[in-house]
Amino acid sequence: MKAAEIREKTSAELQQDIEACRKEIFDLRMKFQLNQLEDTARIRALRRDVARLETEKTVRRKSAESK
Repeated sequence: MKAAEIREKTSAELQQDIEACRKEIFDLRMKFQLNQLEDTARIRALRRDVARLETEKTVRRKSAESK
């Protein structure tokens, strides 16, 4: 997910995406433990997406507080 895509989303969409990514990470970790996961890099990509989403959420919260 690109930063430009994230900035276009509403706060509610950000929260939904964070929850969806975290659920997918959980599912992928379970598959990894059962040796059923083929694309292990997907976990890393999702973790980074969550970080980008959380960063944008924080930026929005801090800009709202400073106004």
